Amino acid sequence: MKNNPLLMLLAVIVMAGCSSKPAIPVNDGQTLVMEASVLAAGVSAEKPEISTDKGATVSRSQLYNEQSNPVIINYRFYWYDEKGLEIHPLEQQRAITLPAKSSVSVSSIASYPDARKVRLSLSL
Repeated sequence: MKNNPLLMLLAVIVMAGCSSKPAIPVNDGQTLVMEASVLAAGVSAEKPEISTDKGATVSRSQLYNEQSNPVIINYRFYWYDEKGLEIHPLEQQRAITLPAKSSVSVSSIASYPDARKVRLSLSL
């Protein structure tokens, strides 16, 4: 079979489209992502709130442990601009121990001055 230039061009376009990374837009209903194992461990959380503190954009969330044992939670804040594009570099994942029957506040300071939205991800 002979190579068809149109088919080759179409293949290149399709491959180029597949190589781009899809972005998940952030909306107010997706600001807190918790793995099922976190819920099963008796941990709950408030949606992260964004505020300004001494000129910096800050997000905070309160985590609650309803169990009689401490739980180690991994968390990461993801920051987005007003268009919903993820801001890089990403923060490192952090861990915190939630003491039994108590709560702890976690926070993040945006590294980009135009950060407008945030998502908090929790896992064990």
